[in-house]
Amino acid sequence: MTPPSRCWLEVDLDAVRQNVHLLRMRSGVPLIVVVKADAYGVGAVAVSRALGVPFNDASAAHEAPWGLCVSSLDEASQLRHAGCLGRILVLSPLLPEELQRARALRVRPALHRPEEIERWAAIGSSCEPQPYHLAIDTGMSRAGVPWTALSPVQETLRATPPEGVFTHFHSADDDSDSRDQQDARFLEAFRNLGDALPPTVLRHSDNSAAILGRTGSSPGSLARPGLAVYGGVSNDSVPLRQVVHVRARVVDIREISPGETVSYGATWTATVPTRIATVAVGYADGYRRHLSNRGEVLLRGVRCPVVGRVTMDLTMIDITAVEATGEPVHCGEVVTLIGRDGDQLLSVEAVAAAGELSPYELLIGLNLRVPAVYLGSSCPFDSP
Repeated sequence: MTPPSRCWLEVDLDAVRQNVHLLRMRSGVPLIVVVKADAYGVGAVAVSRALGVPFNDASAAHEAPWGLCVSSLDEASQLRHAGCLGRILVLSPLLPEELQRARALRVRPALHRPEEIERWAAIGSSCEPQPYHLAIDTGMSRAGVPWTALSPVQETLRATPPEGVFTHFHSADDDSDSRDQQDARFLEAFRNLGDALPPTVLRHSDNSAAILGRTGSSPGSLARPGLAVYGGVSNDSVPLRQVVHVRARVVDIREISPGETVSYGATWTATVPTRIATVAVGYADGYRRHLSNRGEVLLRGVRCPVVGRVTMDLTMIDITAVEATGEPVHCGEVVTLIGRDGDQLLSVEAVAAAGELSPYELLIGLNLRVPAVYLGSSCPFDSP
């Protein structure tokens, strides 16, 4: 596919597959890959296909994940409409009136109230039982039955046992002590439920940070990586690959004199004669305004600072250093805002840090209006 003329997002599907392979090896258990928010802006259908999840025109691959995680029924519907036949777990709580649709979409809801579990069982009573996963709150205080208040749900679980039981960490990315505390709470809850759970129940808790932060395998039966799948986090011992590369073209070039300013609010002033290139990308494309006067981009493998405020459609950069090393920059040349250019890399994590952003926020904003170009092959993984 020929790249678009303005700006585009390159998605390396081989890198996605390699990252999932590495996470599977690190966790030691099958994975439920999180593809919510359109796979963090990367493309849920494309990612699911690349991972070998079964579709109506393709059977499951050998290393396909156990299933997929989404956050809403609309996200599940997008996958089903595309022909996805794999297991789908909806992590966010559903309203009672959504359960019928969940049954029609053949998804696994996250449930924790006795009445909703009973309603789910009633919907499936006239046909084949439909699995669900019990959510347990061990400190996130967002959803799930509190780990200290399990009694009200125990009898319901005996009548309608879950396929899986899970919890969610609140600070696994920066606090292993809190992860250990939630681990202990989850294990205690699991034990307290006792024979209310079937012996085959699937237990899962680890997100990307927990998988990468442990010295051993993930506990339980499954793990749920999200951000790490898309290269949004780095780890010294797991060589995750860059997945996204945001490119845009130079659309204007000018020289400004000392004392002249750039962009809205005149927040940047030239102190020496400076060559400025205007790049066809802005915050409407997901290149965040927080990167104004902070970010840097790559042009011909040279780092160029962002100068002035990032605007809705355009971003200005200082190309003086690029032109000092060779030919003048021309309109139409490609600038890399996230990703690799030659031996230089602007990782999602590094760009997010420059703008004091969460890498999650940066990634999911990239599909605002930027077309995706998918790259990759069907070659097998290299052994880690």
